[in-house]
Amino acid sequence: MKEITLETKVSDLLNDYDGMKDILIKINPKFKKLNNPVLRRTLAKIAGVKQAAVVGAMEPMDLLNQLRVAVGQEPVSVDTTEIQNEEDENIPTWITETPTESIDANELLDKEDNPLAKAFNILRKFHEGEILTITSDFKPEPLIEEFEKQGHEVYSQELEEDKFITYVKK
Repeated sequence: MKEITLETKVSDLLNDYDGMKDILIKINPKFKKLNNPVLRRTLAKIAGVKQAAVVGAMEPMDLLNQLRVAVGQEPVSVDTTEIQNEEDENIPTWITETPTESIDANELLDKEDNPLAKAFNILRKFHEGEILTITSDFKPEPLIEEFEKQGHEVYSQELEEDKFITYVKK
């Protein structure tokens, strides 16, 4: 079996290791979302272990090592001085503007709809400067990275426990 790293895709974990979905859910109940077939077909293919940890509000190395131990791999250690806080504390002023459209990722997932596809369809119709907001009960790290790859400005904040709002500006 391949070595599990922070970049290993969740879909690869699910495909390569029997019972991995249950292992993930046991590690963190927030991963129960993997029971949703839409999430498994979409976000699990783009989300790595590091992104899954952010979604689960965990330290990436903690999740990585729990997964490695669960499948019989040696845990890895990291020099904590090498870990940089990637969170940018500068809140963009554009998030105070009225969003053009809003979607609820949890609602879409409950209906087995794909929040990433829905968001991209909306953004495709937007004019430069228009804003989409996405509410969810987790920080949608895989979505954020996909939006940034497409050249959108993105800012996500936790409003309260298990309630995030992500702003996407075209």
